[in-house]
Amino acid sequence: MSVHADQTRKQVKLLAYAGLFPFVGLAVLLWLVDPDLHPFVALAMTGYGASIVSFLGGIHWGIGFRNVSRMHNAPLFNFGWGVVPSLLAWVAITMPAYAGLPLLAAILFLCYAVDRKTYPEVGLEEWLPMRWLLTWVAALSCLLGAAAT
Repeated sequence: MSVHADQTRKQVKLLAYAGLFPFVGLAVLLWLVDPDLHPFVALAMTGYGASIVSFLGGIHWGIGFRNVSRMHNAPLFNFGWGVVPSLLAWVAITMPAYAGLPLLAAILFLCYAVDRKTYPEVGLEEWLPMRWLLTWVAALSCLLGAAAT
């Protein structure tokens, strides 16, 4: 592995773990703020969770496009699955936080389950341990945030 590739991997991991700060911070904030502020903080958390879930689906579009350029007929699964997390997250945003945040937690685990199957097929299995930890922390944050509302 080149020095540049190793540095890029470190930067990607740093960015990925930094992405947990809003999950954890907003979950803690929901326990600390006045209940009158819960709707605003919960909406921020649900919106952030929905954007992350959509991002996880979008990765599959990237995989699909990569497969198209390499194989000229990528499985439609990548493109089809790629929109499912966004659609589910959209539903979560429309729900009250006590229901929407647990739904986002479930979607995060569903995304991981799909990634666990698809990442090795395209040579991305090295990212699965990090994805597992990110999934757990983000999902637990969503559940703790829901419990505070």
